[in-house]
Amino acid sequence: MGEVQVQALRGIDLDLYAHELVVMLGASGSGKSTLLNILGGLDRATGGKVEYHGKDLTGAGEKDLTEYRRHHVGFVFQFYNLIPSLTARENVSIVTEIARSPMRPEEALNLVGLGDRMDHFPSQLSGGQQQRVAIARAIAKRPQVLLCDEPTGALDSATGVVVLEALDTVNRELGTTTAVITHNADIAQMADRVIRLSDGLIASVERNGSRKSPKELSW
Repeated sequence: MGEVQVQALRGIDLDLYAHELVVMLGASGSGKSTLLNILGGLDRATGGKVEYHGKDLTGAGEKDLTEYRRHHVGFVFQFYNLIPSLTARENVSIVTEIARSPMRPEEALNLVGLGDRMDHFPSQLSGGQQQRVAIARAIAKRPQVLLCDEPTGALDSATGVVVLEALDTVNRELGTTTAVITHNADIAQMADRVIRLSDGLIASVERNGSRKSPKELSW
């Protein structure tokens, strides 16, 4: 910011493990989104090292980062980023057409409970249904990592729980390593591990003795 340097992350030391579901908690400005964007290859770290299966992403070129994002990572954002002129099925098909060994769009939509809404346009779907289409789109290419930035932030509690159920199903049934960032501490109860960020630092890492079902959560 002009002559003022803002350090979004400082001294982050973190591993994500296969098949786990991690919730990253922190207030606005704690560095959650920056961390997620670096893990997903959307932003570059200005220091340190980011590795995926032993491959250093820190110095990777645009072509390599594009390949990483295209084939290994799925993204779910707070606002669904669906194309309004395409149906749910067509929104998912955009990804399956460029993936190496994708699911059928119908399979992905069935997995998130939208088998009966495949041919509806975003304007014909509720906010929670649109977010589940976005999840189906993210998982249709069978990513090994699913990164979710405030996926329930624009939703009420009841609708948010339905979206979290979809993420829980993807993690349990597909074994997709899933990282969810949120400011909502109640969501932490559904995670294997909870990572708390504050002012760009990891404040704590805790492991839950058992994961709660999203249906058991309320806020």
